[in-house]
Amino acid sequence: MALSYPTQPGDIDHLIADDHAVVERQFQHLEAGRGNRRVLVDQISLELALHAFAEETVLYPIWPEVGMRDEHDDAEHEHQEIKELLVVLGRTEPGEAEFEQALTKLMEVTRHHVHDEEDEELPEFREKAGAERMAQLGAEFLAAKRQAPTRPHPHAPDEGIAERIAGFLAKPLDQVRELLSGRQKEMATDPSGLLNPQAQAIVDAHSSLGPLPFEILEPAQARKQPGPDDAVKKVMAEKGIEGPEPVGSVEDRTIPDVAGGQMRLRVYTPADAGAGPLPIVMWVHGGGWVLFDIDTYDASCRGIANKTGAIVVSPDYRRAPEAVFPAAHDDVLAAWHWTAEHAAELGGDPGRMAIGGESVGGTMTAATCLQLASGGGPRPLAAVCVYPLTTGEQIGESMEDAADGRPLNRPLLSWMAMHAFQGVPEGAKDPRVDLLNWSDEQLRTMPPTLVITDERDVLRSEGQLFTEKLQAAGVPTTHRYYAGVMHEFFGAAAVLDEAEQAQLEAAQHLRRAFEAPVTAGAGR
Repeated sequence: MALSYPTQPGDIDHLIADDHAVVERQFQHLEAGRGNRRVLVDQISLELALHAFAEETVLYPIWPEVGMRDEHDDAEHEHQEIKELLVVLGRTEPGEAEFEQALTKLMEVTRHHVHDEEDEELPEFREKAGAERMAQLGAEFLAAKRQAPTRPHPHAPDEGIAERIAGFLAKPLDQVRELLSGRQKEMATDPSGLLNPQAQAIVDAHSSLGPLPFEILEPAQARKQPGPDDAVKKVMAEKGIEGPEPVGSVEDRTIPDVAGGQMRLRVYTPADAGAGPLPIVMWVHGGGWVLFDIDTYDASCRGIANKTGAIVVSPDYRRAPEAVFPAAHDDVLAAWHWTAEHAAELGGDPGRMAIGGESVGGTMTAATCLQLASGGGPRPLAAVCVYPLTTGEQIGESMEDAADGRPLNRPLLSWMAMHAFQGVPEGAKDPRVDLLNWSDEQLRTMPPTLVITDERDVLRSEGQLFTEKLQAAGVPTTHRYYAGVMHEFFGAAAVLDEAEQAQLEAAQHLRRAFEAPVTAGAGR
């Protein structure tokens, strides 16, 4: 479910289409009879309540002003019907006739509403309002969601923006809030039934910590939310597993960033370090250039250090929106050069260096290889891209079948891009981000590469496409796909078998490169 015309990630029509894709995929789970029907419907109720409130307070009042009175009235009428159906679903249970009838009707009405908006109303509104206004309204749309009631009250005022907002906030959809009370801890899990039990336990643990949707928060608020590492730690605590995984040593260095400031570089030595100098792996953390830091990905670095016998360094690069693209990429490249120059004092060998990372850390892994090919300095002997973002476009079947994934869904992906490229939208087409448009010559700057993807991940398809392009260009490339797990699974080796296996795969790939004779163009 994608719009038929180009948008920017922060445009209101783009954000609306992302919401539609999430709900449509949840409908498909319900129709297939998989997953937790109660939680699926509760999540749909929350999503549609936030979505409807934001549309009714930000978008619909403008439509009559631009000659879209009939569209306004139709949309309001459909929202009213949707709210009434959600109230029924909230007070009945799966399997009851009233519940099942209301659910069937909800799917019918919502899909008709989505068709009208995406195929007719939003294109017409964009043409009349202009692209610049779509971005402004997108920011207002997210702000409205932060203020929204979380129940679909069917009797909010129908006319007048001030009255409507007052009505929503004065009696904020109390019926469904009451019906959902006690079930809020399930709002951030994955109820699709597509995860294996160990992965399900992790997303359940994250949801039990009560995070608000990252994608409606301001970045500073979102960074205070529980992260994927907190979920793993909770499962470990429940199972009596001690952590973190012991390593030889962990030290934070302070090195220059590219803006004249400083950044942390965390240095891990393996538990059973052999005789030095040791090989070095730079591991680049993820978080969409906006969220998370080196603490979030500590478990991955510990696992890689012990499984490879290499020193692992992890740069705490600058993040957006405080420092938008290409700040993070510049810092990672600078950290690579610093590490190469100071390898000896770290106990490492500058002739045996490799690079890897997760999510946009995988993106920056590839980007760093490309830049080093033309900029001089030691080049990586190997690269590991774990569920990388490889294009700024929403492409591939995973944008549909994993639109509702956790912890990364399609709305959050757009939210990250909106902040990462704030004021520099052309950055999404830069070769350091748009890896899928690399020429064969650019692709061949990659060393032997391992790409890891997983099932419940919006980035799955683009990671697989990047693999295919590398292989077609003649780059020694291995692809490993993990079913039944989600984005951010790699660091969960303490409680997830697939994560342990993926780390072993990554370590084997890296060790193979470190043990092979250095070829022309690699290393120094």
